Amino acid sequence: MNNIVLIGYRGTGKSSVADRIARATGRAVLHMDAEIIARAGRSIPDIVAAEGWPAFRDIESAIVREAALLADCVLDTGGGVVEREENMRLLKQSGVIFWLQAAPDAIRARIGDAGDRPSLTGETSFTDEIDRVLARRTPLYARHADHAVATDGRTLDEIAQEILEILAPRPSR
Repeated sequence: MNNIVLIGYRGTGKSSVADRIARATGRAVLHMDAEIIARAGRSIPDIVAAEGWPAFRDIESAIVREAALLADCVLDTGGGVVEREENMRLLKQSGVIFWLQAAPDAIRARIGDAGDRPSLTGETSFTDEIDRVLARRTPLYARHADHAVATDGRTLDEIAQEILEILAPRPSR
Protein backbone atom coordinates (compact mmCIF):
# COMPACT_ATOMS: atom_id res chain seq x y z
CA MET A 1 0.00 0.00 0.00
CA ASN A 2 3.09 2.22 0.19
CA ASN A 3 2.12 4.20 3.27
CA ILE A 4 4.74 5.94 5.36
CA VAL A 5 4.04 5.05 8.99
CA LEU A 6 5.57 7.02 11.86
CA ILE A 7 5.77 5.43 15.30
CA GLY A 8 7.49 6.57 18.48
CA TYR A 9 6.91 7.96 21.93
CA ARG A 10 5.09 11.21 22.61
CA GLY A 11 7.12 14.26 21.72
CA THR A 12 9.39 12.63 19.16
CA GLY A 13 8.03 14.82 16.36
CA LYS A 14 5.71 12.39 14.57
CA SER A 15 2.95 14.88 13.77
CA SER A 16 5.22 17.68 12.59
CA VAL A 17 7.43 15.34 10.56
CA ALA A 18 4.33 13.72 9.02
CA ASP A 19 3.13 17.12 7.83
CA ARG A 20 6.51 17.87 6.24
CA ILE A 21 6.67 14.50 4.49
CA ALA A 22 3.12 14.90 3.22
CA ARG A 23 3.92 18.34 1.79
CA ALA A 24 7.11 17.10 0.15
CA THR A 25 5.48 14.05 -1.42
CA GLY A 26 1.96 15.28 -2.14
CA ARG A 27 0.53 12.53 0.05
CA ALA A 28 -2.41 12.85 2.37
CA VAL A 29 -1.64 12.66 6.08
CA LEU A 30 -3.69 10.99 8.79
CA HIS A 31 -3.02 12.14 12.34
CA MET A 32 -4.48 9.27 14.34
CA ASP A 33 -4.76 11.11 17.67
CA ALA A 34 -6.63 13.96 15.95
CA GLU A 35 -8.93 11.41 14.31
CA ILE A 36 -9.63 9.80 17.70
CA ILE A 37 -10.52 13.21 19.14
CA ALA A 38 -12.80 13.99 16.18
CA ARG A 39 -14.63 10.67 16.39
CA ALA A 40 -15.03 10.72 20.16
CA GLY A 41 -16.02 14.39 20.18
CA ARG A 42 -13.76 15.04 23.16
CA SER A 43 -10.13 15.29 24.15
CA ILE A 44 -7.89 12.32 24.87
CA PRO A 45 -7.72 13.17 28.61
CA ASP A 46 -11.54 13.27 28.65
CA ILE A 47 -11.80 9.88 26.89
CA VAL A 48 -9.31 8.31 29.30
CA ALA A 49 -10.91 9.88 32.39
CA ALA A 50 -14.40 8.73 31.40
CA GLU A 51 -13.69 5.32 29.88
CA GLY A 52 -10.05 4.41 30.59
CA TRP A 53 -7.12 3.56 28.38
CA PRO A 54 -8.65 0.30 27.03
CA ALA A 55 -11.55 2.26 25.47
CA PHE A 56 -9.11 4.74 23.97
CA ARG A 57 -7.03 1.86 22.55
CA ASP A 58 -10.21 0.33 21.06
CA ILE A 59 -10.92 3.55 19.16
CA GLU A 60 -7.29 3.72 18.08
CA SER A 61 -7.40 0.12 16.81
CA ALA A 62 -10.53 0.84 14.77
CA ILE A 63 -8.73 3.77 13.12
CA VAL A 64 -5.65 1.62 12.47
CA ARG A 65 -7.84 -0.96 10.70
CA GLU A 66 -9.17 1.77 8.40
CA ALA A 67 -5.81 3.48 7.93
CA ALA A 68 -4.18 0.22 6.90
CA LEU A 69 -6.51 0.16 3.89
CA LEU A 70 -5.31 3.57 2.67
CA ALA A 71 -2.68 3.92 -0.03
CA ASP A 72 0.14 6.42 -0.40
CA CYS A 73 -0.57 8.23 2.86
CA VAL A 74 1.54 9.38 5.77
CA LEU A 75 0.22 7.79 8.95
CA ASP A 76 1.07 9.63 12.17
CA THR A 77 0.33 7.14 14.93
CA GLY A 78 -0.09 7.64 18.64
CA GLY A 79 2.80 6.61 20.87
CA GLY A 80 0.99 3.57 22.25
CA VAL A 81 -0.13 2.08 18.94
CA VAL A 82 2.63 -0.53 19.41
CA GLU A 83 0.93 -1.92 22.49
CA ARG A 84 -1.45 -3.96 20.36
CA GLU A 85 0.21 -6.51 18.12
CA GLU A 86 -2.68 -6.47 15.64
CA ASN A 87 -2.20 -2.71 15.11
CA MET A 88 1.40 -3.25 14.14
CA ARG A 89 0.65 -6.21 11.89
CA LEU A 90 -1.83 -4.11 9.94
CA LEU A 91 0.43 -1.07 9.76
CA LYS A 92 3.37 -3.21 8.62
CA GLN A 93 1.26 -4.61 5.78
CA SER A 94 0.30 -1.09 4.72
CA GLY A 95 3.74 0.44 4.35
CA VAL A 96 7.17 1.26 5.71
CA ILE A 97 7.44 1.92 9.44
CA PHE A 98 9.77 4.61 10.76
CA TRP A 99 10.50 4.80 14.49
CA LEU A 100 11.25 8.35 15.59
CA GLN A 101 13.55 8.12 18.60
CA ALA A 102 14.36 10.67 21.30
CA ALA A 103 16.07 10.54 24.67
CA PRO A 104 13.82 10.89 27.74
CA ASP A 105 15.25 14.34 28.58
CA ALA A 106 14.55 15.55 25.03
CA ILE A 107 10.99 14.23 25.28
CA ARG A 108 10.49 16.00 28.63
CA ALA A 109 11.75 19.27 27.16
CA ARG A 110 9.50 18.96 24.11
CA ILE A 111 6.25 18.05 25.81
CA GLY A 112 6.69 20.11 28.98
CA ASP A 113 3.50 20.27 30.98
CA ALA A 114 0.99 20.08 28.15
CA GLY A 115 -2.47 19.34 29.48
CA ASP A 116 -3.46 17.34 26.40
CA ARG A 117 -1.40 14.34 27.48
CA PRO A 118 -2.88 12.22 30.26
CA SER A 119 -0.76 9.94 32.42
CA LEU A 120 -0.26 6.55 30.81
CA THR A 121 0.12 4.73 34.11
CA GLY A 122 -2.25 6.70 36.33
CA GLU A 123 0.45 6.69 39.00
CA THR A 124 2.53 9.76 38.15
CA SER A 125 2.48 12.75 35.82
CA PHE A 126 3.10 12.02 32.18
CA THR A 127 6.55 13.63 32.37
CA ASP A 128 7.56 11.57 35.41
CA GLU A 129 6.55 8.28 33.78
CA ILE A 130 8.54 8.73 30.56
CA ASP A 131 11.48 6.52 31.57
CA ARG A 132 9.30 3.63 32.70
CA VAL A 133 6.87 3.67 29.76
CA LEU A 134 9.67 4.20 27.25
CA ALA A 135 11.56 1.22 28.72
CA ARG A 136 8.47 -0.94 28.18
CA ARG A 137 7.76 0.32 24.67
CA THR A 138 11.29 0.55 23.25
CA PRO A 139 11.51 -3.19 22.46
CA LEU A 140 8.13 -2.95 20.73
CA TYR A 141 9.18 0.03 18.63
CA ALA A 142 12.44 -1.72 17.74
CA ARG A 143 10.71 -4.97 16.76
CA HIS A 144 8.20 -3.33 14.46
CA ALA A 145 10.26 -0.56 12.85
CA ASP A 146 11.75 -0.93 9.40
CA HIS A 147 13.98 2.09 10.11
CA ALA A 148 14.94 4.03 13.25
CA VAL A 149 15.48 7.77 12.96
CA ALA A 150 17.14 9.73 15.78
CA THR A 151 15.51 13.09 16.42
CA ASP A 152 17.61 14.60 19.21
CA GLY A 153 19.36 17.83 18.23
CA ARG A 154 17.86 17.82 14.73
CA THR A 155 15.34 20.04 13.01
CA LEU A 156 12.03 18.66 11.82
CA ASP A 157 13.11 19.30 8.25
CA GLU A 158 16.30 17.26 8.76
CA ILE A 159 14.31 14.36 10.18
CA ALA A 160 11.80 14.44 7.31
CA GLN A 161 14.63 14.66 4.78
CA GLU A 162 16.31 11.56 6.24
CA ILE A 163 13.06 9.60 5.86
CA LEU A 164 12.62 10.81 2.29
CA GLU A 165 16.20 9.81 1.47
CA ILE A 166 15.62 6.32 2.87
CA LEU A 167 12.52 6.02 0.69
CA ALA A 168 14.14 7.38 -2.46
CA PRO A 169 14.56 4.78 -5.17
CA ARG A 170 18.13 3.71 -5.72
CA PRO A 171 19.49 3.62 -9.25
CA SER A 172 19.87 0.08 -10.53
CA ARG A 173 23.27 -1.11 -11.61
